[in-house]
Amino acid sequence: MIFPPLIFLVMVVFFVMAFIMLPFLLVGLIGGAFIKLGLSPHMMFWLLILTLLGSLVNIPIHTLETTEVMGGQVISYFGMRVRLPAAPRTRRTVLALNVGGAVIPAFLSLYLWSRMPFTLALPILLSGMIVIMYHVARPVKGLGIAVPGLIPPVLAALGAWLLCPEELRAPIAYIASTMGTLIGADLLKLREINHLGAPVASIGGAGTFDAIFLSGIIAVLLS
Repeated sequence: MIFPPLIFLVMVVFFVMAFIMLPFLLVGLIGGAFIKLGLSPHMMFWLLILTLLGSLVNIPIHTLETTEVMGGQVISYFGMRVRLPAAPRTRRTVLALNVGGAVIPAFLSLYLWSRMPFTLALPILLSGMIVIMYHVARPVKGLGIAVPGLIPPVLAALGAWLLCPEELRAPIAYIASTMGTLIGADLLKLREINHLGAPVASIGGAGTFDAIFLSGIIAVLLS
C-alpha cells in the first residue's frame, strides 16, 4: 500500500529540511559520530531521504476486526494533519509496517548498536523512552496511535547529552528515540487499534512518523 503518512505540505517541508542539511554533511561539519560507526555523511543523507520515500510504503501484515471504519477524511493530531486512505466496505483495519518509519529505523538502530562499545546509558535511556512514549501516546479515532512529534527526539537528545559520552550521543539519541517510539507508542499499544476505526494502522506510519524522522535530524545535528 502506498500513501503518505502526513499531508503533502508537511512532507515537502521534511524534504526541504533534509536537503538543507546536505551541504553541512558533505563538508563534514556534522556527522562525525556516525562516521566513527561506519556511516559516511553521504550515507546519512540518503538514509534520511530513503526514510521519507519509504514512509509512502506500508507493508500489510495482519487484518483486525474493528468498529465502523473512517476513511477519506483529514485527521488532526498534536498540530499535524493526515489524510486517511479510502476505507474498505468491511469493518476491518489493516495492520501494516511502514518502511520509512519502522523498517529502515529498526535496521539502522540495530546496526548502530552492534557497532558501538557497550554502555549502560543506552539500555537505561531506551527503557526510559519506552515507558515515556507508552504514557504519552494517545489513540486518535480513525488514525491509530499518535505522539507529539518533537517530544521523542528532544527527550532522547537531552538524555543522551546527560548520560552518554560525547562520541556516542548522536547514535544513542537516534536509537532511543526511534525504538522507544516504535516499541512504547506502537507495539505496546496494538491492543487499542481495533477500537479506533482506522482503515490502516501503520506501525511507524501516520501518528509516529514525524517523530521518527525528526529523530534522525536531531541525532545528526547532535553529532
